[in-house]
Amino acid sequence: MPKPSKPSTTANRFIQCLIAISCMASAIASAAEARTILFVGNSYTYGQNSSVRYYKADTVTDLNGPGATGKTVGGVPAIFKAFTVQAGLDYAVSVETVGGIGLDYHYAEKRHALDQPWDVVALQGLSTLEGKQPGNPEILRVSSKNLVDMFRARNPRGEVWMTAVWSRPDKVYPEDAPWYGTPIDRMGTDISVAYNAAAQNANASGVVEIGLAWNRAIATRVAGSNPYLGMPSSQINLWSWDNFHPSDYGYYLEALMLFGKITGKDPLSLGENEAVAEDLGFSKSHALALQKIAHDQLLAK
Repeated sequence: MPKPSKPSTTANRFIQCLIAISCMASAIASAAEARTILFVGNSYTYGQNSSVRYYKADTVTDLNGPGATGKTVGGVPAIFKAFTVQAGLDYAVSVETVGGIGLDYHYAEKRHALDQPWDVVALQGLSTLEGKQPGNPEILRVSSKNLVDMFRARNPRGEVWMTAVWSRPDKVYPEDAPWYGTPIDRMGTDISVAYNAAAQNANASGVVEIGLAWNRAIATRVAGSNPYLGMPSSQINLWSWDNFHPSDYGYYLEALMLFGKITGKDPLSLGENEAVAEDLGFSKSHALALQKIAHDQLLAK
């Protein structure tokens, strides 16, 4: 029988080209896969008392589905998503929020939805750390470790960020408030200390210092300090009408800090023509001022 002929040099080169093209296509497809990120929190995350709550809700996945309103939330995660699109980044954003609760509730009641191999997770707990004992960090410490351990078991290389929140005028200025008699920045500083301790205990990736960014905005007079007395016309009010939840400006600053810390991109790179600020009706000077606050806080030691 005649021996089978060997493939020609041209045929070999053609086969090699096909293999190379296939490898390149696989690499491109892998690079094109969106990075997954989950935001876990409460009304501070979904945007209570603001136009942010349902902002671009179709761009993120609400793991709780439509609520009593029949709508899914957009909130701060949707602003984060909009920032990443403008920066040329690809994130698949999911959100799981329940108003008025801490991280212990998410771990106890929402594990079935949360327990996935996320690339990034941002955890935001109760604004007073603990409901019955404001300022007590123990529940935050325990629940954040439980959640970090759960996420790391699914993705050992995943990032888990703790998001430290801000001072509340309603917990500072009234005479029966737990931080009464202290400067407005004290509550935010106390929360930062608690979150850093919890992050270290849980071996989290780090802390997004949103509350310290608010303190910086107040210290530099970009924002006012006491809404009960009214805000100077030249200063931003970071809080909404209840002196508790953020205003659109406050949520914008929150999202800027998350964007800068998680992506490593400078918030100032978004610029004065940034699309979310335009959608929310901000002046260019206010958008830049808040971007500069986030920029400076992210560089602070």
